[in-house]
Amino acid sequence: MSDAAFLDRLAAIVGARGLVSDPADQRGYVTDWRDNYLGTALAVVRPGSTEEVAAVVRACADAGVAIVPQGGNTGLVGGGMPHETGREIVLSLQRMNRVLEVDPLGYSMTVEAGCVLRTIQETAAAHDRLFPLSLAAEGSCTIGGNLSTNAGGVQVLHYGNARALVLGLEVVLPSGEIWNGLRALKKDNTGYDLRDLYVGAEGTLGIVTRAVLRLWPAPRDRAVAWIAVASPAAAVELLSDAHAASEDNVTSCELMGRQGIDLVLRHIPGAADPLAGRHDWYVLMEWSSSRAPRPGANGSGLAPAMEAHLGAAMETGLVLDAAIASSDGQAKALWALRENHSEAQKREGPSIKHDISVAVSRLPAFIERGLAAMHETLPGCRPVPFGHVGDGNLHFNCQSPEGWDKPRFMAHAERISGAIYDLVVDAGGSISAEHGIGRLKIDELAHYRSRTELDVMRAIKRALDPANRMNPGKVVRV
Repeated sequence: MSDAAFLDRLAAIVGARGLVSDPADQRGYVTDWRDNYLGTALAVVRPGSTEEVAAVVRACADAGVAIVPQGGNTGLVGGGMPHETGREIVLSLQRMNRVLEVDPLGYSMTVEAGCVLRTIQETAAAHDRLFPLSLAAEGSCTIGGNLSTNAGGVQVLHYGNARALVLGLEVVLPSGEIWNGLRALKKDNTGYDLRDLYVGAEGTLGIVTRAVLRLWPAPRDRAVAWIAVASPAAAVELLSDAHAASEDNVTSCELMGRQGIDLVLRHIPGAADPLAGRHDWYVLMEWSSSRAPRPGANGSGLAPAMEAHLGAAMETGLVLDAAIASSDGQAKALWALRENHSEAQKREGPSIKHDISVAVSRLPAFIERGLAAMHETLPGCRPVPFGHVGDGNLHFNCQSPEGWDKPRFMAHAERISGAIYDLVVDAGGSISAEHGIGRLKIDELAHYRSRTELDVMRAIKRALDPANRMNPGKVVRV
């Protein structure tokens, strides 16, 4: 089949609105957020339904064309990027963006894969429910991409990552068949769990088209604090004590170093330092509960409990200074300091990202060794560690020395990343906590995981996608 005939067949399936063939119009689909990848595609295909997705997959099978599924294109590892060969299509699910059903009584919601995460959050809130997945990119990332990368975010320690937030899936298989697993069941022990197979597979085994999501009661009480601590060890100890002090209501606990805060203050308009003094380390902690505060003369609820907890920690020297938000606006301003780290780094210049995880108790020792390794590998580099101390996931990033351009800095990327990943594995951790493998870490996965584990991954890929047509060259090479 000629390229022209193939494109005509795609146009017949999705219509003129669903096919983007002009390279100029394709640029936003073939370039990643960090400008690390610039691929080419035969076409960008934007189906409007599951049936259209299935028809596109069958057309690609007949033409021998590979498929790169893509959500909001907010990924950081190149998982949604086509290669430079030009022999793939990008299959964007952004048109499939509807909320199909909300079941407040059963605490579930059914959505299409292109539904933007913030839309899901707001829809849940409108029904007095909570969908707890929360990411910095939530205004543009889509739930299909979140599930395909098993996204984490800031509330994993309380609610779990994306895998824990989904009950059922609908998936288009590499053959073009549709698997309907849209079951709103918390218990379903009927053989292999196909849902978990596709969550985190990054589109290499099939295309997630719809999902049944879990909901929770909406919070009635909330307390958010910005806390200065002397060290990551103090942050971990503070978190450990907070679980009991909050009656197990810690929903987020984020750790940030001063270097990252300075970048946010420099590059993000409206950002302000919450504390008068400068400190090396900060914790952003949130407690929330579905139980409303009880009225009383002394006040009861999470804010007074948090204030008492931080006051006691300050007396022992565990906390150096703290500010508790007194309004939703103040809480949002504190969260903006954390959420704008990636944007501030991008505006500052080139950086190397390390999305790693270790056991929470091992974080302080890892951070100490990791900072030393970065400085030893490239003197003058600027480490920017931040992330989810509550679940052991840090974005252990490295900013270029001041004045360096991207080519000069990226020449050191392999040595810096190798040094950090060696320490991660030595600490029993993971080289990818929530961003996935994509193109960026495919060699690292092959290096750090056992041959047995890689062989099992390849066997699954070959069994489900024998023609290697679904997002080839991502996650694992076959």
